[in-house]
Amino acid sequence: MHYALLPPGGRSPLPMWDSQKSLFRVSAQLFAEGIFNLLDRNLRPEVFLLGLASAKEGAEPGAVVVEPPTHRYQPVHFQGVKERAALLEPEGPREVVYHLHPLDHDRYEKNRWYGLLRRSVAETVASLETATEEPRVSFCSLPVTVDGYLVLVVVQMNAEAFRSHYALPAVPSGRPGSLLQATAQEFLIDCTRALRETDGDEDRPILDRDYNELLRAAGRRFMLGVANGTHGLYDACNGVAALRHEGDEGIGLMVIARRHHQAIQPILTLEAPIPLRDHRSVRKLLELSEDKAALITDATNLFGLGRVVEPDDPRHEPLFTVHFTKHYSWDLTHNGEVMMRVVSNTPRLPRSRVDEYNFERAIHRNWPNLPQADIQHLWSLTLSATSQPTGTILLISEGATHEAARLSNQCYRITPCRINPSVMRLITNIDGAVLIDPAGTCFAIGAILDGLATAKGDSSRGSRFNSALRYVESSRYPCLAIVVSEDGWIDLLPPLQK
Repeated sequence: MHYALLPPGGRSPLPMWDSQKSLFRVSAQLFAEGIFNLLDRNLRPEVFLLGLASAKEGAEPGAVVVEPPTHRYQPVHFQGVKERAALLEPEGPREVVYHLHPLDHDRYEKNRWYGLLRRSVAETVASLETATEEPRVSFCSLPVTVDGYLVLVVVQMNAEAFRSHYALPAVPSGRPGSLLQATAQEFLIDCTRALRETDGDEDRPILDRDYNELLRAAGRRFMLGVANGTHGLYDACNGVAALRHEGDEGIGLMVIARRHHQAIQPILTLEAPIPLRDHRSVRKLLELSEDKAALITDATNLFGLGRVVEPDDPRHEPLFTVHFTKHYSWDLTHNGEVMMRVVSNTPRLPRSRVDEYNFERAIHRNWPNLPQADIQHLWSLTLSATSQPTGTILLISEGATHEAARLSNQCYRITPCRINPSVMRLITNIDGAVLIDPAGTCFAIGAILDGLATAKGDSSRGSRFNSALRYVESSRYPCLAIVVSEDGWIDLLPPLQK
C-alpha cells in the first residue's frame, strides 16, 4: 500500500484531546528527551499519541485522532488498524483458557485484544516509515482507555543511532535485547501509567519520575532477560561492586552461564554453591578471577572458577560476562561487545567511539590528497585523545601554526613537534584544545578556542562542544575538531552529512 502524508488540514475537525491530554503529550516528549539524551543524544526521540474511538469504525469522523494535530501522520493512515489487528488472530482454534470468575475471562480477552492492537499499530507505523523512507525505529505502548478512546503512545528514534548500539537478536518472548530497548519499554509503561492516573485529575503530576530511576528499572528489565527470568542479578552485581576486600576495589570477571555449560572449562568447583545474594562471599571470591579465569554463576548461585573456551573451539558460545572495573562500577558484555556500563547503580550505554570510516571521510572532506600514512597517524592520535576520561578537544587545522600565534594569549605554545599517541595522552590531561596540523605536528596545548556565535549551537551541550562548534564554523582554515565531552560523548565537527 502506498502512503501519502496529507497536509494538516486534511483531518477530522472533531478533537479527542482537551488541554490536559495535549499537555500530557508535551510532557511525554520532554520526558523522552531527558531519558534518551542520557544514553545517546543522536537518538532524537519523537512522541505522538494515537486515539482509536472504542465505539466507532475507522472511516467515521473522529474515529481516529493523532496528537499533536500537526503531526506528519494523519488519522486516515490508521483507519484500518482494528481490521488489521483482527487479521493477526491465529488461524484455526486458539488456546482455550478457563477462568474461575467471568471477570477474569473478560480481562484476559481484553488484554489479548490490546496486544493485537499494539502489533497492528506498530506494523502500520513501520509501513509508513518504509513508504516514506524515514530512518526511524518505533516502539508502541499497549492501549489505555481515555474519554472513550483507546490511546496508544508511540516513540520514534533515529534508526542509525539506535542500530549503532549492539543488541541481541529478537526473541518471541519480547524480552529486550539491549538496554536501549528496555528503556523504551520502561518509558512506555510509565506513559500508560500516567495516562491512567491523570485522567480526570488535573492536580496530579503527569510524568515526574527521575530519569536515572527509570534507567535503573530498565537495567533490571534487561538483566532479567540475561538471567533467563531470574530476578536479582542487576542488584547483586551492584551489591558486589559496592564492597571492598581488605581495602581493595573489586576488580574481576564473572561469567553468566547454566551449570555444566559446554563452553566453560572448570578450574575450581565449590562443593556448596554460594547464593549470589551473599555479596560479601562473592566479593571475596572475586579476588580469584584474573585474565581469562572468571567466577561462574547461573544468576542464582556461584559454582566456582572457570574459563570460557577459545572462539575456535567447536564448543564455544558467546556468553554474558560481568566485568567489575572499579568501586561501584561494572560492565556487561556479550560476544566481546559492552552492552551496558553501570556506575553508582545507574546504567549507561558504553561511550561512543569515533568510527574509523567516518573519521577518514571527515579527513578527506578537508584534505583529499593527504597521504594514507598521515591519516593513520591522525587516527592513532584521535583514539588516544578519545580515551581521556575528563574530556578534551583535538583540533586539526591547516593553519595550525598561524592559529597558535593568534591564540598565544590563551594557549601554551610549544616548539612544533610531531607527537605520538603516548604524548597525546599526556597533553590532554589539562583543559583546553590540542592544536595540530594534518601531518600530526603539534603547535599548542591548553588552547581556549574562540569564534563567532552560530545558530547551530546546542544549549543542551556543554561549553566544550559549543566553543569548538563556534570555532570551526568561523575558522579561516580547513579544520576538524574531535570533541570528547566529560560524559564520554564524542563528536566530529563540522558534522558529516548523512
